[in-house]
Amino acid sequence: MQPVQDLTVEDRVSRTQYQYTLEDPDGAELAAWAPRLLDRLRALPALRDVSTDLQDHGVGTAIAIDRSTASRLGVSPQILDDTLYDAFGQRQVSTIFTQVNQYRVVLEVKPDFRQTASSLDGLYVRGTNGGTVPLGALSTATEKTAPIAISRQGQFPAVTLSFNMAPGASLGDAVRAIEATTQRLGLPASIEGSFQGTAQAFRAALANELLLILAALVAVYIVLGVLYESYIHPITILSTLPSAGVGALLALLVCRMEFGVIALIGVILLIGIVKKNAIMMIDFALHAEREEGRAPVEAIYQACLLRFRPIMMTTMAALLGALPLALGTGVRSELRRPL
Repeated sequence: MQPVQDLTVEDRVSRTQYQYTLEDPDGAELAAWAPRLLDRLRALPALRDVSTDLQDHGVGTAIAIDRSTASRLGVSPQILDDTLYDAFGQRQVSTIFTQVNQYRVVLEVKPDFRQTASSLDGLYVRGTNGGTVPLGALSTATEKTAPIAISRQGQFPAVTLSFNMAPGASLGDAVRAIEATTQRLGLPASIEGSFQGTAQAFRAALANELLLILAALVAVYIVLGVLYESYIHPITILSTLPSAGVGALLALLVCRMEFGVIALIGVILLIGIVKKNAIMMIDFALHAEREEGRAPVEAIYQACLLRFRPIMMTTMAALLGALPLALGTGVRSELRRPL
C-alpha cells in the first residue's frame, strides 16, 4: 500500500510511488517490448509491486473494405467513413437552445446495435447513384484485440511502468537496477525510457549534488577568509567537516537507517554545529595570539579550556532537542528518526 502524501511531484496517477515511462512512435512495437521489460523488472529484488498501465487486451473489430465492389456500386471511402462515424462516433448534429441552457444533440446508434460485429450488417451506406447498399456486402468484419486506452507523452504512445521499493532498498539502487536491466534487454533505438515524478526529481538532484556541495564549501571558505583575513584559518575550520560527515554515516550504518532527505538535513545541522565549535575556538585563539602575544599552541590550548563549557552547552542542547525525534513513536515517526 502507498501512504497518502500531501505534496507530490508526480504528474500522473499510478498505483505505486515511482514511475518509469517508455515511449515509441510505433505503438505495436511498444506494446511488444513493454511486457518483456515488465517481466525483467518484476524479477529484480530491489523492486516491489511492479505494474503497468498498458491495457491492450480489449475487444476490437477490424473492417476490411472490398474496394472493387464499393467502386462498382458507387460507394467512396469517405462515405464509408462518414457512415461508421455517424453510427459509432459521437457526431454533434445540432444544438438546442433554451432560456437558461443549451443542449447538444449527438447522433449514434442505439446501444443494442453496438455489442457485436454482426451489428454492422444492419448498416446501409448510400452510393453516388442514390441507392443504399448493406455494409456487409462491401466489407468483412473480424474481431481482434485492441487497446482500451492509449497513453501519450510528447505526442507519442507511452507505457508507464510503476513500482515501489523493497524493504531495505534505496531509490538510488532501484534506479541503477532499472537502467542496467534496460540496457541488458536491448530495447530498439526507437524506444526511449525515462523516469517520471519522484524518481526523475531524484536523478536531477543527483546530477548537480556534487557541484552544489563544492559551491557551498567555496562560499563558506570565502566568508571565513574575509572574516579572519587569512587563507589558512578557513581551511583549519573546514578540516573538521569530514570527520563529522563520516561519524554521521557510521551512526546511520550502526542504526540500520537509510540516508534519506531527513538524514541529509541532520548531516547539514551536524556540520553547522561542528563548524560553529571550530569558529568559537579559532576566534578566541586568534584574539589571544594577536592581543596577548601568546604562542599558537598556547593560544589554542587556552581556547579549548575556556570554550569547552559553551561548546558542550550548545552541543548538548542540540543533541537533547533531537532526542525525542530519535526515540519517538507514533504515526510517521520513522520518517523523522534519522534526524
